[in-house]
Amino acid sequence: MISHGIASDHEIDLHEKTWHKALPEFISFYNEAIEHAAGGPPARLNVIHGYGSSGAGGVLRKRLQNFLKEHALQGRLEFTPGEHADANPGHTLVVPIQPLPALDELLSEEIWAYCARPRTLSKISGKFRRHGAPTVIAAIDSLVKQRRLRVIGKGNRKTHEAV
Repeated sequence: MISHGIASDHEIDLHEKTWHKALPEFISFYNEAIEHAAGGPPARLNVIHGYGSSGAGGVLRKRLQNFLKEHALQGRLEFTPGEHADANPGHTLVVPIQPLPALDELLSEEIWAYCARPRTLSKISGKFRRHGAPTVIAAIDSLVKQRRLRVIGKGNRKTHEAV
């Protein structure tokens, strides 16, 4: 939950954006807020994501809050869903603690997790196609060089598996 003794709110409106457009915008906004804090108390971020038209919570809200949960567990941030702060589920309050990884680092982590079971290059490329083939291949190559993925020959098909 959100700590006391924080500076004023800074706001970003992500609503009506897709997750793939909202995530890089949020990471940039978040990391800029940390840079501007420069050793002072962190600024609380008000992230407007909307509630979704389904009445059950929107995709953007759910994905953002899942993303925040993962990074809160790593000690990078604290957050409070709006419904717990002021009964408004259309926003989330975030207190930055540490910078978030760049988008390409996040892609590498997602690929590495996806390859817990051996996956072919075409399966990996298909799963992460929204990032573009060159970016996905570069992330795979980087993981192989770091020895976090190993290439396994399987007949005519090679697979990649997380190490």
